[in-house]
Amino acid sequence: MKPGQNPPVRGNDYRVLRPGEDLTPSLKVSVIVPAYGGQDKLDLVLAALARQTYPAALTEVIVVDNGSSPPLRLPATRPEGTRLIVCSQPGRANARNAGLAEATGDVIHWLDSDVVLTPGAIEAHMRWHHAAPYLVVTGYIRFTDAPVPAELPADLENHFEPAEPHTWIVDLVERTDGLTANPQRPFSLHVGGATSVGARLIEAAGPMDDELILGQDTEMGYRLGQAGAVFVPEPRARAYHLGPTMRMRDKESIDRVSHAFVADRIPAYRWLRSHPSRHWKIPYVTAVVDGTAGYDSVRATVDALLAGTVPDLSVLLLGPWDELGRERRSPLKDPDLDLALVQGHYRHEGRVRLAVSEEAAQIDPATPFVLRLPPGWIPGEDTVAGLLDLARDEGLGLVSVLLRESSQGVVAARLERRSSFARARMVAAGDPDDLDDVVDAVSGVSWVEGETYGFTTEAAPLVGRRGAYRARMEAQAEAERLTREADRLRAQVSKWKDEATRWRKTAVELRRDVSTLRRQLAAANRAQQSLRTLLSATMKRALGRRLRG
Repeated sequence: MKPGQNPPVRGNDYRVLRPGEDLTPSLKVSVIVPAYGGQDKLDLVLAALARQTYPAALTEVIVVDNGSSPPLRLPATRPEGTRLIVCSQPGRANARNAGLAEATGDVIHWLDSDVVLTPGAIEAHMRWHHAAPYLVVTGYIRFTDAPVPAELPADLENHFEPAEPHTWIVDLVERTDGLTANPQRPFSLHVGGATSVGARLIEAAGPMDDELILGQDTEMGYRLGQAGAVFVPEPRARAYHLGPTMRMRDKESIDRVSHAFVADRIPAYRWLRSHPSRHWKIPYVTAVVDGTAGYDSVRATVDALLAGTVPDLSVLLLGPWDELGRERRSPLKDPDLDLALVQGHYRHEGRVRLAVSEEAAQIDPATPFVLRLPPGWIPGEDTVAGLLDLARDEGLGLVSVLLRESSQGVVAARLERRSSFARARMVAAGDPDDLDDVVDAVSGVSWVEGETYGFTTEAAPLVGRRGAYRARMEAQAEAERLTREADRLRAQVSKWKDEATRWRKTAVELRRDVSTLRRQLAAANRAQQSLRTLLSATMKRALGRRLRG
């Protein structure tokens, strides 16, 4: 780390950055305001921007009229240098992208045309961006039902309160200790109402997806996370939303439409990918395998990957496929026979791509994980799932798997979290001595034994879908049999309990009878003893009289 440079953020724990209060502004911010109608609200939004404490010379505002009728205009009260452009393509994503294309700032601040910022909001955002170039900062929006005033009030709080908080964001922040406790989906914080993003992040992640009907903010937030973003909630960056959002009015319908599209694009939403076998636009993990190591070795590895418990997986086979000729030759004497066999075997497999290099293949940066696996090493059925669980649960950026160690060196597989490597490259400023060390600093690295996770070099027969179905049916039948047997045993135990209860009752009665008999016997013994005493006395008197006579 260079002198004076902030330490790298590990995971999403941005607290190490500690932006100072004595900020010397140097970064330019571009505020992009897409708008469709609502001139009265837009006037208030621009008036609030004119009150910001961040230097006007470092602020540009771009209002994007998304086809309003009548066309929007710029009010008299607005920041210096505010520009109005027109985007004829409908949709908020198109409008934002149009504004993004015109932006020149180091930081992009998304702002909806019905969100009024408090005076220090942009400055609160920019303190963070001066601390690191890979941040996404979201302010705290409150939703007000107050009447829209003709002019911006001097005291925003007095006019717009009482207002409702952005409840689900507040809940998300609170239950994850401010998004610092290894949250699984911190990108959910990226909401376009009042969020700022480092321009380098947007350059890496790309613009908003204009194919989506809804969910553009979340999908872009996911791609920003993949580009290495750290997500920061900033409570001092406060704003008021004039009225409720569409989502607040009809959440169930909004989610129904949004989830139908984002499931293809956000692999982190595992619950939206519950189908056991379908394929998605962005796979959860891509395995990279050298396709030149021999047909049998390559096939053993690739087939095992495709047959594993992670169906949300693709395979990239690397090799000089473009050099394979089609000239006639004896196939068994072809020096490239194994390469041709690999190509022919997987050319039409939907989950396998063949490429001459990883750079040429361009693995989609939205893919969360890449598994680099030497051919000939065969993962078990649940091996990949186990490695993914380890990386997710511990927030690791790299899991290295020791497959073999000898005097010739180490053979290892690697499961890489793409977002961690993207962050590491930004932290290292393009000149890392060892990128793995930087990944260790920002996410963590762990070594595991391949045997522990089921890696082997001996291929086992693969269980096909029908075989798996039959095994499942047999297991289900066995479970039903065991359930019936358990029911029978429970009934038998219940019967024995009833009998034991009867035996206890009988035992109590017998104990009572015995006690009664004992009392009767004792009474008889006493009577017998009295009789014996009386008889003895009588005999003594009779004997005495006889002796005297």
